[in-house]
Amino acid sequence: MTAEPAAGRPQLRPGVAVTPLREGLHLRGRGTSLTLEGSRALPVLWEVLAARLAGGPAAATAPGHPGTDTGTGSPDSATGRPDPTAGHPKLEAALATVTARLREHDLLVDRFDDAEPPPWPGSVAERPGDAVAAIAAAHPVVLAADPEDGTALALARALTRGGAEPTVLADPSLAVGQVLVLAGEPPVAVGLRCDADGGFVTAPAGPDRTRADLAALTERLRPDSGRGHGSSAARTLPLLLAAATAQRLLCAVAGLPDPGDPADNPRLLAGRPAVLVADTRPLRAEHHPWAAGPGPAAAPPEDLDAALRRVAALGDPRLGVFDAPSPGDLPQLPAALVTCGTPDGLLVAGASRTDLARLTGAVRALELRLAAVDPETAAEPGAAGAAGPAPRVTVGAGPAHALGRALRRAALAVPADPRATTAVGAAPEGGWHEHPQARYWTAALARRLGHEAAPTVRRLADSAYLAGVEGSRAVEATAADAVAVAALDALTRLAALDLDQAHDLDPTRDLDPARDLAPTRVHHTAFSGAAAPLAAAGRHLPDWVDEGWTGRWLAGLADREAELQAGLHRLTGLRTTPWQPRGTAAHPLADALAGCGFTVLVPVGDRR
Repeated sequence: MTAEPAAGRPQLRPGVAVTPLREGLHLRGRGTSLTLEGSRALPVLWEVLAARLAGGPAAATAPGHPGTDTGTGSPDSATGRPDPTAGHPKLEAALATVTARLREHDLLVDRFDDAEPPPWPGSVAERPGDAVAAIAAAHPVVLAADPEDGTALALARALTRGGAEPTVLADPSLAVGQVLVLAGEPPVAVGLRCDADGGFVTAPAGPDRTRADLAALTERLRPDSGRGHGSSAARTLPLLLAAATAQRLLCAVAGLPDPGDPADNPRLLAGRPAVLVADTRPLRAEHHPWAAGPGPAAAPPEDLDAALRRVAALGDPRLGVFDAPSPGDLPQLPAALVTCGTPDGLLVAGASRTDLARLTGAVRALELRLAAVDPETAAEPGAAGAAGPAPRVTVGAGPAHALGRALRRAALAVPADPRATTAVGAAPEGGWHEHPQARYWTAALARRLGHEAAPTVRRLADSAYLAGVEGSRAVEATAADAVAVAALDALTRLAALDLDQAHDLDPTRDLDPARDLAPTRVHHTAFSGAAAPLAAAGRHLPDWVDEGWTGRWLAGLADREAELQAGLHRLTGLRTTPWQPRGTAAHPLADALAGCGFTVLVPVGDRR
């Protein structure tokens, strides 16, 4: 039989603060807190429990009551005198309940000997004694171009305060301002840079990778890169970076969670390095996701929320690869709008909701970014569609999203047969006006134009319809869906036109939106049903939510997407392959997209 691990005596973690409330308690620990309310007896109950958690020799706990001693008249752990409260069933049950809640919130640590847990790592480690022993045995080596460098010495002092015995050595291969520290077997390393423009701390990794990360991040965050720190170094900056570097290294050596663990920060991404970037005015430091950093390719996002977290990482203001779309001060009614900068000018994206507009704008902006770093991905000269030049590559938040967008583009490029195009009102598919989403968006467009829109529709294939509304076109699985998406496209295009006029060198020029809906100085893109499966994933709608609600409409679009893609495959014969980057500038973008689970497709037969 396998022996059960020895039980320790629970006690509050070092640094936990407790505030009694009128009818409860509030406890605050390192990175966690707990509020218990509902009874005036809780503050009194806490006095009893606090006495039992006050330390003392290790002792086994009674089965079924972790952290409490149920023997009648058992000794109080702090005084050694009998505990008159022990043995009362209701009291013991209440104490066990509170103790369990403390466990759930990681506010307790088990004590296995007479030694008092150290403030750190006692505040975070499951077994502080083991963590202390691992740190003491690590013997970190601090490397810098000048071993007398102030930042290197500050790092050595921080490691010593953490319980290690560091050695500082010279390493001429490191640039001035760079410091590398490594420890353990196999060795783990953390790098930092501190200079007049701020600094950063890399994620723990092997020594070779850490050196490469130091070089790449130094280049990326240099002052003239446009992403630097832009302020004079504070006297305390080396101390801040040294402390952060020591913490990341010692956590890695002791098997403790890294301070840049994405589990504690939803802005960070699993599988991608988290870099601590420091500013000096005001003095602050924050972990940023490095989407283009080393790491494996990620699985595609499962839903829209996950996709937008990755969009935020790709557009991180310090380490991102493009300008993330933002609603800014744009109106969000009747349609949601976002804008972002691209290498080819301002991009305006629209959708029925802001989250969908952000994803819609992001994938189009990434395509324009690809065209800037790899010119062979740009559109063929003269290849323009309703949403601007059609690129050779299609970006999506996963294979299905990218393929849905690529198939729609291919369908829009199929030559139209004028004899097959009929006014919707006279066609068998004329029931679009009975659909609440199609009716809503055509009515909103009519109010903006000042006259009724005149949609047209034709059937492209089984479960595939092409609708045209005031120059905008859309391909969806039903006539009503296609009309709704095309009207939404036209409506958001008018908003892009407004911004285009705002950027016009001749603001007195009068444009007639009924004749000229195409902006010339800004790019425009709009939502398509390809994004609906992401938006509908994991959403359970009550029966009373009908198609008039955006969520139900998106769910319907998602249900019809697979059948639509099959029909468009038969219509277009489109075959795709993953994009392969060419040129030094394209590889960081390719790494970032793969690391965020995004897909880039190229049509098979393209000259690439």
